[in-house]
Amino acid sequence: MDKTIAEKILSEKSGREVYAGDLIVAKIDRIALQDGTAPLAIRRIRELGMEVKAGKITHFFIDHASPPPRKELANDQKLIRSFAREIGADMSDVGDGVIHQVMVERYICPGDLAVGADSHTCTYGALGCFATGMGSTDIAIAIVLGKNWFRVPETFRVQIDGKLPKGVFAKDLILHIIGKLGVDGATYKALEFHGETVKALDMDSRLTIANMVVECGAKVGLFETDEVTRKFLAEVGRESCFREIKADENASYEKELYFSADIEPMVAKPHNVDNVVPVSEVEGVKVDQVYIGTCTNGRLSDIEVVARILKGRKVHRDVRLLVCPASRFVYLKALELGYLRTIVEAGGVILPPGCGPCVGIHMGVLADNDVCISTQNRNFKGRMGNPNAEIYLASPATAAASAIKGEIADPREFL
Repeated sequence: MDKTIAEKILSEKSGREVYAGDLIVAKIDRIALQDGTAPLAIRRIRELGMEVKAGKITHFFIDHASPPPRKELANDQKLIRSFAREIGADMSDVGDGVIHQVMVERYICPGDLAVGADSHTCTYGALGCFATGMGSTDIAIAIVLGKNWFRVPETFRVQIDGKLPKGVFAKDLILHIIGKLGVDGATYKALEFHGETVKALDMDSRLTIANMVVECGAKVGLFETDEVTRKFLAEVGRESCFREIKADENASYEKELYFSADIEPMVAKPHNVDNVVPVSEVEGVKVDQVYIGTCTNGRLSDIEVVARILKGRKVHRDVRLLVCPASRFVYLKALELGYLRTIVEAGGVILPPGCGPCVGIHMGVLADNDVCISTQNRNFKGRMGNPNAEIYLASPATAAASAIKGEIADPREFL
């Protein structure tokens, strides 16, 4: 019987033929934790008193409060460093970058099974990896045993055709899809992406889409591997781990969804990710802060389009523009290519690689009644540290255009 990508990977990792709905125990290839969730898992492991068997495939990241703004967080980070040394785990410290960006740059390979103590672990599906977030206790068990239980998800086949119009990017596309499906429209499903639009997307764009599938409830977002995958792996020095990952021709899908790429730039209004409208419906809304970065849109191509729009222009006097590269690798490339200089000359502020203001801990907490347009993946009330502020989600191009005008703006005016 033909299989979806999810069924093929989980069959391989469990050592038997499995299909949607099956309960399995599967061997894990990579485990990732960040400083917000890792202390919980570490304390649980110590409570269990069990020998850790999967230290070598475990990766710790200090990215959410990086560098730490409070002593309590600094102490938690000290705990992570000590435990990582104790079990022989990999450790990415302050300034290395966001967990998900560093994982795809350094470690994730097509066909892997990866779990993380972070809901946006699904990002790795862009590389043909079955990757999903879990709670800290489940992750603790994975670190101890090197395996865990899964329910094989049903799969929605998502077909996207057409050419993305000028000023429309992968972020607009996934916001449009989430707007149609709703925040719970694909709960515990695998989304498998196909179509001429998908084949034409570069890896940065695929990572953006895979990152946000959890915002409509999905377990994982999966892309077939191709020359785009091979090129990305070659650029980060890991071409040797490329392998072909494809769904079987007659695989069985729970649903088949069809979308056209012929859309406008999209914006998610407060306070839900599925509250999506074309930019034309919110143009003119005044903004106080613009944030460009995160595991969704802090990659090199995102920073490039921001620099292109800002070149020779100035950030509006009433706007704080914060730009945060997703990793040290991205930071250095953007520095080398002059993108960061352009942003700084325009009036922007460059933050150290990491999550920055996204989770509302530091480096950009909003004031009462502030409006922020951000390239992150969530706009829930209080997400950026203040429940009395509002967050709009958009592409880096829309965010950059808004920084110039001091209000939500259509990026096509500047491209």
